[in-house]
Amino acid sequence: MSDANLSGANLSGAYLSGADLSGANLSGANLRRANLSEAYLRGANLSGADLSDAILIGADLSRANLEGTKMPERWEFIVGDR
Repeated sequence: MSDANLSGANLSGAYLSGADLSGANLSGANLRRANLSEAYLRGANLSGADLSDAILIGADLSRANLEGTKMPERWEFIVGDR
């Protein structure tokens, strides 16, 4: 699913653990409660996406656009070292 256009998609609660979403357009997507553990989101556009209560353990968010993204309340602890 790399480079996929999922802009505005409702992916609430989706199981995307380990998914390759590198370069994907997820702007404005609803990813509430989605499992994105170990997902590869390098260079993805997550601007304006809702990641509330999402699981991001081990996710690669390097070079991702997170402008205006609603992050999980404790994301700084979730996205830390693997």
